[in-house]
Amino acid sequence: MTEAAVTAPAGLRLTPATVLEALDAVKDPEIPVVSVVELGIVQSVTVDGDDVTVAITPTFSGCPALHVMREEIEACVLALGARQVTVDIVLDPPWTSDRIAPAARERMKAIGLAPPPPAARRAFAIDLELLPRADAPSEAPPACPFCNAMETELENAFGPTICRALYYCHACQQPFEQFKAL
Repeated sequence: MTEAAVTAPAGLRLTPATVLEALDAVKDPEIPVVSVVELGIVQSVTVDGDDVTVAITPTFSGCPALHVMREEIEACVLALGARQVTVDIVLDPPWTSDRIAPAARERMKAIGLAPPPPAARRAFAIDLELLPRADAPSEAPPACPFCNAMETELENAFGPTICRALYYCHACQQPFEQFKAL
């Protein structure tokens, strides 16, 4: 586990709330300023005596960091005193970028990673074949996380990980990544 290791206080009673609070110390391996709780991938926590089940939903299917998150979640909950920890992957309901906590969005921006826009700013246009409609408005480019300018343009929809896209800011001339909206 990372530097955010959890040590169980004497007499700590395992409850979903205490487990969730401890899981806030488990950081996303690809965005180390954001916890798995703040990212919104923790769907539920169930406690049955000393056994704990944590259901998580990946941000993107095939996320390469998923196995690391599972291991760190398990280690964190075991450190709380759980006898057994099960980390289940659930895909329903699917994860959405609207689950990212506001404070996490600000920390993403502080490290130069543009957070995804909230649903109100996104334009969804999906027809029966799951293809964009020709008459649908395109999504506005993100504000630059460095200078806040809107003069940004998509350089590549495929960033260093499947959950990011590459942009360029014409105002400050900085390249940056944006966490993709879902």
